[in-house]
Amino acid sequence: MTKQALVLVVALATAVPAAAQDKDLTARVEAVLAKTAGPGTRFGIVVVDDQGKDVVAINPDARFIPASNTKMFTTATALDTMGDLTQPDTTGGAAVRLEGRDVVLIGNGDARLSGADDCTVDCLTTLADAVAKKTRIVGDVIGDDTLFPDERWSPGMSWNNIPSRYGTATSALTMDDNELPVTVTPDTVGAAPKVELPTYYTVDNRLVTVPGAKSAIEFDRAPNGYELRLTGTIGADAKPDTLHVGIDDPARHAAWRFVQLLKARGVKVTGTIGVRHRPLMPSDDPAIRGNAPPARPPLPSVLAKLTPPPLIDDMHLTMKVSQNLHAELFLRRASLVAGSGSIADGQVAVRAMLAKAGVPRATFDFSDGSGMSSYNRVAPRGAVIMLRWIAAQPWGAAWRETLPIGGVDGTLARRFGGTPLDHKLFAKTGTLNASAALSGYMIAKSGRTLTFSTYANDIPPGVEATKAVDAALELIAAEN
Repeated sequence: MTKQALVLVVALATAVPAAAQDKDLTARVEAVLAKTAGPGTRFGIVVVDDQGKDVVAINPDARFIPASNTKMFTTATALDTMGDLTQPDTTGGAAVRLEGRDVVLIGNGDARLSGADDCTVDCLTTLADAVAKKTRIVGDVIGDDTLFPDERWSPGMSWNNIPSRYGTATSALTMDDNELPVTVTPDTVGAAPKVELPTYYTVDNRLVTVPGAKSAIEFDRAPNGYELRLTGTIGADAKPDTLHVGIDDPARHAAWRFVQLLKARGVKVTGTIGVRHRPLMPSDDPAIRGNAPPARPPLPSVLAKLTPPPLIDDMHLTMKVSQNLHAELFLRRASLVAGSGSIADGQVAVRAMLAKAGVPRATFDFSDGSGMSSYNRVAPRGAVIMLRWIAAQPWGAAWRETLPIGGVDGTLARRFGGTPLDHKLFAKTGTLNASAALSGYMIAKSGRTLTFSTYANDIPPGVEATKAVDAALELIAAEN
């Protein structure tokens, strides 16, 4: 445990009732927000000291779209629910079994399976090797993601995000982040650029190479479609541009890649690529089925199974770079502890965690695990209560170490650098459709640790609400 983490665990206890805040400081913070952001933006800020007393409280109980601050709640639930995440992930690894001549590739919720030829850890090639050693001819190759019900996108996620890496589908059989890389290389001016991608998608290339080095490339794809349309321009002097396109049916994509790997090993595939999904049923909704968890059949025997690295490693990635898909998989895996793997069961687990933390029910509502849903709502007071509770948990220091650090790494690498909060602010960011968030811990001028949660919603076009929040936090840290 680092010295800073130890300070946080010792200094932060469970939440106490809010005390009278510094009204003069609050007024100056409000002035900073008004000067930097101007009119229109709705702000919510709560900052408490190491005893849990309010330092600043602006709209503390109003509810805001939290964007990727949602990941704080999801990952805390996973640590509180799933046990020790520092050990190898013995339950989540993908597996393969033979059913007659058919090959079934089974997803168990792992977020890190790689389909690369040169993969060294958590590799689809390992499973292909196992099949090649067992047989030289197979029938169908089937991708099975029935561990979770078929809820590839969460309620409230904007449909226009579906073709992108940020809105790629969630599946128990995930491979390569359920993204497809597309490389665009400029040609001569007036000509269509060269487009390279795996043959999983076809391309309608409407791009044009233009003079200069600036590019403006857009792509789109119909939901569940396999034709990628590229439009816009690429500069003749620009470097090749790599796009990351979302996958709508990850189980099929993984099976498609598995066929390639089998053929490369001399295995003849005589059948077709198939998928097995589990339809969402009333039994996946705890509000319908009642309190009894759904019965799950025993796992069938498999030919080979992977053991991914510890989940705490993936939590670092999820929080540092704000990885949406991995957060969604954390939510679903947490829901398996006493549920069906559904989003609804995941939210039951989140609510149970927040109840233990003493967070009032009226301060939150969630519809996903990543923050892409515009249905999510959080009050800054509720977030601060949870953050202080987390710091007092046995796993609190490990969780805090997953947070981006101001001026250092992740989504805060370019924020707070060169300020008094450089290396002294540990927080989760969030950005979504005129919304911005930042919540976590910061070390004030006095050396005390402050816990904070900030939200900005309804941000008008061109308004730099993030800069306003940063300036406000720097002022608060300087005064404490």
